[in-house]
Amino acid sequence: MISFVLKRSLAAIAALSLASLSLATGAFAQDFPKRPITMIVPFAAGGTSDVIARAVAEQMGIALGQTIVIENVAGAGGSTALARASRAEPDGYTIAIGNAGTNAATYTIYPKLPFTPESFVPIAMVAKTFGIVALRKDFPAKDLKEFIAYAKANPGKINLGHAGVGSSNYLICKSFVTAAGIDATLVGYRGAAPALTDAVGSQIDGVCDAAASVSQSINEKLVKGLVVGSTVRLATLPDLPTSAEAGLPEFEAQGWNGLFAPKGTPPAIIAKLNAAARAAVETDAVKKRFADLSTVAPDADEHAPEVLQKLVTRDVEKYRKMLADDAK
Repeated sequence: MISFVLKRSLAAIAALSLASLSLATGAFAQDFPKRPITMIVPFAAGGTSDVIARAVAEQMGIALGQTIVIENVAGAGGSTALARASRAEPDGYTIAIGNAGTNAATYTIYPKLPFTPESFVPIAMVAKTFGIVALRKDFPAKDLKEFIAYAKANPGKINLGHAGVGSSNYLICKSFVTAAGIDATLVGYRGAAPALTDAVGSQIDGVCDAAASVSQSINEKLVKGLVVGSTVRLATLPDLPTSAEAGLPEFEAQGWNGLFAPKGTPPAIIAKLNAAARAAVETDAVKKRFADLSTVAPDADEHAPEVLQKLVTRDVEKYRKMLADDAK
């Protein structure tokens, strides 16, 4: 009898504690946010993720009534930033923007990371991107066919820059050289911007980048676009051929950017952040910025956290197969 009563008492205490915790969490979420939020960007300022993050963060901040501060944490293809984000308090005040490189491919390339896919909770996909290969303006090839011929005649001598091993730009490079069947040296940087700077200065032969960060340089003829890994031409680069038009349909480079929070972040806070992200990408300001960058906002049915989670799960497996030889 005493044991039965004790068990019932313990169960009642546990239920009361759980209810109290639930109420406390709900009250906390209701007041969220009460101070600025930090959005970690895994690369240097000026790259694709940074440009997208700043456009979205500004409008999310308006929706939430608080400033969202961008913190650029470059290194190891985005892994340095994700490690920092995974250790943050799960209170919604530290979030990160990621992509197929930082949140999927990295687990194959760096198998000893201090975090796993389960270390993060998806908030929302915020952008769909398109990969481009661009060359220094004085590169001798005028189109993709000539470039591939040149590369095959000079194996290992062409240098293509990217934002670091494991980044989405690295995946563009890997997909491109694999589809083209060429031997090129892939040079990692601490972000897309410094890689592009070296291509503009002809210190490397070209870059693998997203349209969001390289379109302007192509239009200003600072570099010359070679091909876009898309099924349709981009409005901002109407003269740049798609991979199929250029004779290399196997090259596909359509990616995504999404927001993540540390594991344990309350669902009510995730819901608030998701609503703010959804509101942000539907504003005229973000739509115009994305249009200028040849970036596309998610469709209405792609905003849910579950959609981003499915993308991560899919791409973890996809790049596990593609990048097995790159594991460190």
